Amino acid sequence: MPEGRQARTALITGASSGIGAAFARRLAAEDYDLILVARRAERLATLADELGGRYGVAAQRLTADLTKPAGLEEVEKHVASSEPVDLLVNSAGFGARGDFAQVDLHRQLEMIQLHVLASVRLARAVLPGMIERDRGGIINVASLEAFIPLPGDATYSATKAFLVTFSQALHEELRETGVRVQALCPGFTRTELHNVEQLPESDLSRIPAMLWSSADEVVAASLRALPRGPVVCVPGWKNRVIVALARLGVVRVLLRAAL
Repeated sequence: MPEGRQARTALITGASSGIGAAFARRLAAEDYDLILVARRAERLATLADELGGRYGVAAQRLTADLTKPAGLEEVEKHVASSEPVDLLVNSAGFGARGDFAQVDLHRQLEMIQLHVLASVRLARAVLPGMIERDRGGIINVASLEAFIPLPGDATYSATKAFLVTFSQALHEELRETGVRVQALCPGFTRTELHNVEQLPESDLSRIPAMLWSSADEVVAASLRALPRGPVVCVPGWKNRVIVALARLGVVRVLLRAAL
């Protein structure tokens, strides 16, 4: 480690693409060492090599499928045996769009395993050390859909709503410590997620361009908000307006018509 460098380590799930990869690049630029977790080994290796070479940080890679108990246990064991984790970013996620009674049940259970169980277990793995050191942060990547339960996304919306409530409760438990918790709720973000949600490009084209954000914009908003809040971070004033209207029951009707 270079003299005078303060060691900080971030563990990022879903790091091989999208918001996870944007977090990895931003945190490497801020001099965090990285533990990168994803299923796609080749992409993970390329990203780790890129960030290590560009920023001189340590970029470990863990190829693990967190929808499987064995993959999650592997990451938990690594956390227990490695350097302290200063920031956990639970970013891994996917969608399976379609009516609940028709979408493959196994796929929906994998979504619950990834969004809910993996996030809870990894938070539990890192929190005791953070509390003992009186510093650290956990970012749970939720979604605007946590506030707008749409037909065709029942399980996805429900798991993201769980992450919001879980983050809020953790924040209250940790209020007297130096550990910060955030539920990050991006709106329409240009990532690969929409491809695996089986949402037709023609439907995406109906979403106004003004409602779209880049993954880099989402990450920048998240990291700005983490030290002082709010706990529920909704990037962009337009998305915050959508959340306010959703609480009045207005947005659900409009989005159902758009999608």
